[in-house]
Amino acid sequence: MAESNPIESALLASKICNQISSVFSTKSPNPAALDVLVQEIADAANRNGRVFVYGVGREGLMLKALSMRLFHLGLSAHCVFDMNTPPIGPSDLLISSAGPGGFSTVDAISGVAKSNGARVLLLTAQPDSGSSMKYASVVAYIPAQTMADDKASDGEKERSLLPMGSVYEGAMFVLFEMVVFKLGEILKQSPEDVRARHTNLE
Repeated sequence: MAESNPIESALLASKICNQISSVFSTKSPNPAALDVLVQEIADAANRNGRVFVYGVGREGLMLKALSMRLFHLGLSAHCVFDMNTPPIGPSDLLISSAGPGGFSTVDAISGVAKSNGARVLLLTAQPDSGSSMKYASVVAYIPAQTMADDKASDGEKERSLLPMGSVYEGAMFVLFEMVVFKLGEILKQSPEDVRARHTNLE
Protein backbone atom coordinates (compact mmCIF):
# COMPACT_ATOMS: atom_id res chain seq x y z
CA MET A 1 0.00 0.00 0.00
CA ALA A 2 1.37 3.40 -1.01
CA GLU A 3 2.02 5.84 1.80
CA SER A 4 -0.07 9.00 1.94
CA ASN A 5 1.84 12.21 1.53
CA PRO A 6 1.12 15.28 3.70
CA ILE A 7 -0.79 17.05 0.91
CA GLU A 8 -3.14 14.08 0.41
CA SER A 9 -3.68 13.78 4.17
CA ALA A 10 -4.39 17.49 4.51
CA LEU A 11 -6.85 17.37 1.61
CA LEU A 12 -8.73 14.42 3.08
CA ALA A 13 -8.79 16.07 6.52
CA SER A 14 -10.11 19.28 4.96
CA LYS A 15 -12.91 17.44 3.17
CA ILE A 16 -13.97 15.73 6.39
CA CYS A 17 -13.82 18.94 8.42
CA ASN A 18 -15.79 20.83 5.76
CA GLN A 19 -18.51 18.20 5.77
CA ILE A 20 -18.85 18.48 9.54
CA SER A 21 -18.64 22.28 9.42
CA SER A 22 -21.52 22.42 6.92
CA VAL A 23 -23.82 21.07 9.65
CA PHE A 24 -23.52 24.36 11.52
CA SER A 25 -24.37 26.51 8.50
CA THR A 26 -27.63 24.67 7.80
CA LYS A 27 -30.62 26.99 8.23
CA SER A 28 -33.30 25.72 10.57
CA PRO A 29 -36.39 27.07 12.36
CA ASN A 30 -35.15 25.30 15.50
CA PRO A 31 -33.04 27.14 18.09
CA ALA A 32 -29.29 26.67 17.61
CA ALA A 33 -28.04 23.59 19.46
CA LEU A 34 -25.13 25.63 20.82
CA ASP A 35 -27.48 28.14 22.47
CA VAL A 36 -29.72 25.42 23.88
CA LEU A 37 -26.84 23.47 25.43
CA VAL A 38 -25.08 26.51 26.87
CA GLN A 39 -28.30 27.86 28.39
CA GLU A 40 -29.41 24.54 29.91
CA ILE A 41 -26.01 23.71 31.39
CA ALA A 42 -25.53 27.24 32.75
CA ASP A 43 -29.01 27.10 34.30
CA ALA A 44 -28.20 23.76 35.94
CA ALA A 45 -24.98 25.24 37.33
CA ASN A 46 -26.85 28.28 38.69
CA ARG A 47 -29.25 26.07 40.62
CA ASN A 48 -26.38 23.89 41.90
CA GLY A 49 -27.65 20.98 39.85
CA ARG A 50 -25.67 18.11 38.45
CA VAL A 51 -25.29 17.23 34.78
CA PHE A 52 -25.71 13.64 33.63
CA VAL A 53 -24.97 12.36 30.13
CA TYR A 54 -26.12 9.28 28.25
CA GLY A 55 -25.88 8.01 24.70
CA VAL A 56 -25.24 4.75 22.87
CA GLY A 57 -22.24 3.77 20.75
CA ARG A 58 -20.14 6.61 19.36
CA GLU A 59 -22.75 9.15 20.45
CA GLY A 60 -22.13 7.99 23.99
CA LEU A 61 -18.37 8.41 23.57
CA MET A 62 -18.84 12.03 22.48
CA LEU A 63 -21.03 12.67 25.53
CA LYS A 64 -18.41 11.14 27.82
CA ALA A 65 -15.88 13.58 26.39
CA LEU A 66 -18.28 16.42 27.15
CA SER A 67 -18.77 15.17 30.71
CA MET A 68 -15.01 15.24 31.29
CA ARG A 69 -14.78 18.85 30.13
CA LEU A 70 -17.78 19.89 32.25
CA PHE A 71 -15.95 18.45 35.25
CA HIS A 72 -12.87 20.45 34.27
CA LEU A 73 -15.10 23.55 34.28
CA GLY A 74 -16.00 22.83 37.90
CA LEU A 75 -19.43 21.27 37.35
CA SER A 76 -20.72 18.09 38.92
CA ALA A 77 -20.87 15.94 35.78
CA HIS A 78 -21.61 12.22 35.56
CA CYS A 79 -21.89 9.48 32.94
CA VAL A 80 -24.92 7.25 33.42
CA PHE A 81 -23.93 3.68 34.39
CA ASP A 82 -20.60 4.72 35.95
CA MET A 83 -20.23 3.00 39.31
CA ASN A 84 -20.17 6.33 41.19
CA THR A 85 -23.16 7.93 39.42
CA PRO A 86 -25.40 9.59 42.03
CA PRO A 87 -29.22 9.64 41.88
CA ILE A 88 -30.80 12.24 39.64
CA GLY A 89 -33.22 14.82 41.03
CA PRO A 90 -35.29 17.94 40.29
CA SER A 91 -32.35 20.37 40.14
CA ASP A 92 -30.41 18.19 37.70
CA LEU A 93 -30.05 17.98 33.92
CA LEU A 94 -29.78 14.86 31.77
CA ILE A 95 -28.20 15.35 28.35
CA SER A 96 -29.08 12.38 26.15
CA SER A 97 -28.57 11.73 22.47
CA ALA A 98 -30.64 9.85 19.93
CA GLY A 99 -29.39 10.92 16.52
CA PRO A 100 -31.93 8.82 14.56
CA GLY A 101 -34.73 9.94 16.91
CA GLY A 102 -34.90 7.15 19.44
CA PHE A 103 -33.16 4.25 21.14
CA SER A 104 -34.77 1.96 23.70
CA THR A 105 -32.11 2.61 26.34
CA VAL A 106 -32.19 6.40 25.77
CA ASP A 107 -35.97 6.27 26.16
CA ALA A 108 -35.68 4.30 29.40
CA ILE A 109 -33.00 6.51 30.97
CA SER A 110 -34.75 9.71 29.87
CA GLY A 111 -38.01 8.40 31.31
CA VAL A 112 -36.41 7.75 34.69
CA ALA A 113 -34.82 11.21 34.71
CA LYS A 114 -38.12 12.88 33.81
CA SER A 115 -40.08 10.93 36.44
CA ASN A 116 -37.61 12.14 39.07
CA GLY A 117 -38.15 15.77 38.14
CA ALA A 118 -34.93 16.38 36.17
CA ARG A 119 -34.80 18.32 32.92
CA VAL A 120 -34.01 16.22 29.87
CA LEU A 121 -32.08 17.78 26.98
CA LEU A 122 -32.28 15.58 23.90
CA LEU A 123 -29.72 15.87 21.11
CA THR A 124 -31.09 14.56 17.83
CA ALA A 125 -31.07 14.90 14.06
CA GLN A 126 -34.75 13.91 13.91
CA PRO A 127 -36.63 16.50 16.02
CA ASP A 128 -40.03 15.81 14.44
CA SER A 129 -40.15 12.09 15.08
CA GLY A 130 -38.67 9.34 17.17
CA SER A 131 -39.53 7.65 20.43
CA SER A 132 -37.18 9.76 22.58
CA MET A 133 -38.92 13.06 21.81
CA LYS A 134 -41.72 12.52 24.32
CA TYR A 135 -39.26 12.54 27.23
CA ALA A 136 -37.48 15.76 26.23
CA SER A 137 -37.87 19.00 28.18
CA VAL A 138 -35.89 20.71 25.42
CA VAL A 139 -34.37 19.60 22.11
CA ALA A 140 -30.98 20.47 20.61
CA TYR A 141 -31.24 19.86 16.87
CA ILE A 142 -28.12 18.74 14.99
CA PRO A 143 -29.00 18.68 11.26
CA ALA A 144 -26.65 15.89 10.28
CA GLN A 145 -26.79 12.48 8.64
CA THR A 146 -27.31 9.53 11.00
CA MET A 147 -27.84 5.82 10.56
CA ALA A 148 -31.53 6.62 9.96
CA ASP A 149 -30.86 8.34 6.61
CA ASP A 150 -27.59 6.75 5.49
CA LYS A 151 -28.98 5.01 2.43
CA ALA A 152 -26.81 4.07 -0.55
CA SER A 153 -28.13 5.32 -3.89
CA ASP A 154 -28.83 2.83 -6.68
CA GLY A 155 -25.62 2.09 -8.51
CA GLU A 156 -23.49 3.94 -5.96
CA LYS A 157 -19.97 2.51 -5.93
CA GLU A 158 -17.93 5.17 -4.13
CA ARG A 159 -17.52 4.84 -0.39
CA SER A 160 -19.01 7.66 1.64
CA LEU A 161 -16.40 9.93 3.20
CA LEU A 162 -18.25 9.85 6.51
CA PRO A 163 -20.52 6.78 6.63
CA MET A 164 -23.47 5.91 8.85
CA GLY A 165 -23.60 8.32 11.79
CA SER A 166 -20.12 9.79 11.48
CA VAL A 167 -21.28 13.26 10.41
CA TYR A 168 -23.62 13.51 13.41
CA GLU A 169 -21.00 12.18 15.81
CA GLY A 170 -18.28 14.46 14.46
CA ALA A 171 -20.67 17.40 14.74
CA MET A 172 -21.32 16.45 18.37
CA PHE A 173 -17.60 16.66 19.16
CA VAL A 174 -17.24 20.08 17.51
CA LEU A 175 -20.46 21.34 19.10
CA PHE A 176 -19.29 20.29 22.55
CA GLU A 177 -15.98 22.09 22.11
CA MET A 178 -17.94 25.27 21.31
CA VAL A 179 -20.16 24.69 24.34
CA VAL A 180 -17.16 24.31 26.64
CA PHE A 181 -15.59 27.50 25.25
CA LYS A 182 -18.79 29.50 25.82
CA LEU A 183 -19.37 28.03 29.28
CA GLY A 184 -15.82 28.88 30.32
CA GLU A 185 -16.66 32.54 29.75
CA ILE A 186 -20.04 32.36 31.49
CA LEU A 187 -18.72 30.45 34.51
CA LYS A 188 -15.61 32.66 34.64
CA GLN A 189 -13.21 29.73 34.49
CA SER A 190 -9.65 30.61 33.54
CA PRO A 191 -7.35 28.18 31.68
CA GLU A 192 -5.48 27.75 34.97
CA ASP A 193 -8.73 26.82 36.78
CA VAL A 194 -9.52 24.22 34.14
CA ARG A 195 -6.02 22.69 34.08
CA ALA A 196 -5.98 22.45 37.89
CA ARG A 197 -8.87 19.96 37.74
CA HIS A 198 -7.14 17.64 35.26
CA THR A 199 -6.14 14.32 36.75
CA ASN A 200 -2.54 13.68 37.73
CA LEU A 201 -3.09 9.93 37.96
CA GLU A 202 -1.73 9.09 34.53
